[in-house]
Amino acid sequence: MTQRNLLEVNWSQIPAPTDDGAAAHLAGMTLPAISLLATDDRSVTLSTLSGRTVVFAYPRTGEPGKISLVDDWDMIPGARGCTPQTCAFRDLFADLRAAGASHVFGLSTQGNEYQTEMASRLHLPFPVLSDEKLALTRALNLPTMEVAGLTLIKRLALIIDDATITHVFYPVFPPDRNAGDVLDWLKANPAGA
Repeated sequence: MTQRNLLEVNWSQIPAPTDDGAAAHLAGMTLPAISLLATDDRSVTLSTLSGRTVVFAYPRTGEPGKISLVDDWDMIPGARGCTPQTCAFRDLFADLRAAGASHVFGLSTQGNEYQTEMASRLHLPFPVLSDEKLALTRALNLPTMEVAGLTLIKRLALIIDDATITHVFYPVFPPDRNAGDVLDWLKANPAGA
């Protein structure tokens, strides 16, 4: 199946993911000292960042006009919607910062080269982190799915305060509302309050 428009999705036609409990252990965890390559060519160690950090993770963004990873990608609960989720965080970036997010990052297991092209194409004001080697995914035991022989992170968002995960959004559906849900949570739960 060719992916024509990655942003226009009829969510009523896409199966919603269910809460399988795979993220229940994350709240309260301290991040390990693992460095990930970012699309701005920095090496980012989330555990060293002070203040409030928002990290939204997704399986993989598609490329307009390219063939999907598998023919039934849209029918895998939680797979479709990575580009709409990412664009929503882009569109609300200034609001997220104003609501107390010192840092915002996207996260997937896709390679940095692809993610850098995607970040440029989508005009992202924040870096995207590559966990291509699954170091952070395995250390935190993030929820994953196996598709076409690849390990992909299931869609979620983390609120991290000084290296400790304080809130987890999981499962996330529809993906394009995740940034708004995170923003609402940040406004209702100011850092340090």
